[in-house]
Amino acid sequence: MPSIHFITQGCSANQADSEIMQGILKENGYSFSSREDDADIVVLNSCTVKGPTLSFFKRKMKELEGKNKKIIVTGCIPQSNRNFEHLNSHSLVGTYQIDKIGEAVDRTLEGDTITLLEKENKRRLNLPKARINPLIEIVPILQGCLSSCTFCKTKHARGNAFSQSPEDIVRHISWAAREGAREIWLTSQDNSVYGLDFGMNGKGSMNLAGLLKQICAIPREFMVRVGMANPKYILPMIDELIAAFKNPKVYKFLHVPLQSGSDNVLEDMKRGYSTGDFCAIIKKFRKEIPHITISTDIICGFPTETRGDFKKTVEILKETRPDVINTSKFWPMQGTPAARMKQVNGAERKERAKEMTELHKKIALRNNNRWVGWEGDVLFDERGKNGTWKGRNFAYKQVVVDSKEDLMGRNVVVRITNGSLIDLRGRVLNYCGLQPAGFLPNSRSGLIGNSTAD
Repeated sequence: MPSIHFITQGCSANQADSEIMQGILKENGYSFSSREDDADIVVLNSCTVKGPTLSFFKRKMKELEGKNKKIIVTGCIPQSNRNFEHLNSHSLVGTYQIDKIGEAVDRTLEGDTITLLEKENKRRLNLPKARINPLIEIVPILQGCLSSCTFCKTKHARGNAFSQSPEDIVRHISWAAREGAREIWLTSQDNSVYGLDFGMNGKGSMNLAGLLKQICAIPREFMVRVGMANPKYILPMIDELIAAFKNPKVYKFLHVPLQSGSDNVLEDMKRGYSTGDFCAIIKKFRKEIPHITISTDIICGFPTETRGDFKKTVEILKETRPDVINTSKFWPMQGTPAARMKQVNGAERKERAKEMTELHKKIALRNNNRWVGWEGDVLFDERGKNGTWKGRNFAYKQVVVDSKEDLMGRNVVVRITNGSLIDLRGRVLNYCGLQPAGFLPNSRSGLIGNSTAD
């Protein structure tokens, strides 16, 4: 049978789509090549969220076309912009039609080009899947979102929220856990809107907190990582969500985007929340779950962002001290309202992003150094370089240790010896890993303080 090479851009939802497409193709008898040069066909699962991903897409397509490769473009780019550069002479599969990847491959290998971009909300958790990391199951709990952000192109590709049923999700996670998955990643464009479409369609009441309770009741050993959730929809269920996060099966990790520290800019972005809402969420989660890891997203140089607005963002981040700050320079995406606004000078956008990156380094290093001396359980899910292993503790902090033993999939007791910008470094204390994966640090850890970044 012909071989296929996959290139996946973007978020974990895109990665989940690639796993589903590979599962379908595997069932159809196809093999996969780790090298694009050796493959008979290349599937490029594309992303449209940032400028650099679009630039990579253009370069890669030009390179593949130069090699006369048969190409299928899937994902957000063909779904959101059928006339985008490099699409006209290739087969296209949109975000709603990934279950038809087998048909697309068959037809493309025969020399045809096929376009499958119809928008149909479908159940997708019952589809075959080829898990890339055998320990990590990525579960797309919904497609689309309920927001209308003026800068976002992904909404054009993924549409309005369509939640998978809680029964399908629980059944799928139960199957994955039986198959050996130790981490469950709940992913979507906005996890906070999970289930809200049920009420709109007369299908009853459900939200993210309720879903987490059902997942944690599954009698299997695994940890749950909750992906990005917007402040607007966290607030109405914050007490219930915090209670769900306290379950020992849930990583103490909250990804809540700020995007800007200026209420005026947030209004121009049509984000639907204020900076006060963001700060209130962080404060309440930290009060109830003191060791929680906070991740946020920032856009530097949105068209209406002034220098003063940017300084407000800096001040809020100094106050809230997120462990992870995903910084993006604003990029005008074709077809979005923000692309039609007067743009901030490119050099200024670059300078603001540079300042934000330096601030993040200070905050991240200080936060990670506060873990030095902590002892606790770490679940290892990845082999590192030069005899190292990478794992996650209860707060989803990445921990790196040296070990000659195979730690893949094992819970191991570790002592943190130093922190870096991106991870914690430690040494193994006990290979038995008797502590449960959700164990909280003891009083010796001394983690919580009130310092802010300078």
